[in-house]
Amino acid sequence: MLDLNNKSLLITGGTGSFGKAFTKIVLERWPNIKRLVIFSRDEQKQFQMAQDYPASQYPMIRFFIGDVRDYDRVRRALKGIDYVIHAAAMKHVPIAEYNPMECIKTNIIGAENIINACLESDVQKVVALSTDKAAAPINLYGATKLASDKLFIAANNIRGYNPITFSVVRYGNVMGSNGSVIPFFMKKKQEGVLPITDPEMTRFNISLTEGVEMVLHALDTAWGGELFVPKIPSYRITEVASAIGPDCEHTIVGIRPGEKIHEEMITSSDSFSTYDLGKYYAILPQVPKWNTEEFIAHFNARKVAPGFRYNSGENTEWLSVEDLRKLIKEHVDSDFQA
Repeated sequence: MLDLNNKSLLITGGTGSFGKAFTKIVLERWPNIKRLVIFSRDEQKQFQMAQDYPASQYPMIRFFIGDVRDYDRVRRALKGIDYVIHAAAMKHVPIAEYNPMECIKTNIIGAENIINACLESDVQKVVALSTDKAAAPINLYGATKLASDKLFIAANNIRGYNPITFSVVRYGNVMGSNGSVIPFFMKKKQEGVLPITDPEMTRFNISLTEGVEMVLHALDTAWGGELFVPKIPSYRITEVASAIGPDCEHTIVGIRPGEKIHEEMITSSDSFSTYDLGKYYAILPQVPKWNTEEFIAHFNARKVAPGFRYNSGENTEWLSVEDLRKLIKEHVDSDFQA
């Protein structure tokens, strides 16, 4: 059972939507956490978040300005840290397409810096956040996150006698997160027109709370090298529009550069090393540093069928318009009225 009391934890990109949700849940669940370091490069977001966690009430929280591109700063931030959650990334697909080297520096070089700095410190466990766009990527953002995933998984092979473990969690669109479609549609609703990229488009959906729980699950159970994927529902973009603006005009504007009609979290090529753990799938490393049979027995894992893939358009669980309205009210805006 995971216990973060008396432990020190650092989260990169800690002032983002995930970081704020993670911080809230961790402090509620483990009030005696020794130290929680919020590492990010946006001073304004750090200032704003610090207003919610004044030092007089939350002496365990440290706000640490830094960029994952800066190895020396990362290494300094990791002094005395037990666990690391790597959430920092450049995530906007069109912006990454237009500024490719900036995306590479943050998502790939930044990942390498985290790995090397952790190996040179006393960090015990690292969990890196991935994205559905990293599976069979067609855009630069997805390609950089796939490279990042591979780096974190391979880091288990170079740790030597260091007991540190690295694992990855991959999930779909986070409901209500910055830049996601739901807040975008809610803003556009005021104009009476909702722009639909493609009427066939589908996406996976996960709440911030579910994303946090998945990271905590990986932190608690990972043996090192697993890539965890949650079993979550899909939605159709047209039904999101109907849930938010049923009386709005829905205009088709076309797919943006680098977008897919459907997202995929497990490809058919991954099926040969993918196991069903019940609530989650796990893509195991090609050459694990532990006995696979022991892993299967410990988690009662079942290997998926050859050729299996996990695709938002082929999912067996779907959110209806009413489901979406309920979730928006619960997770995004308590005052929401369609």
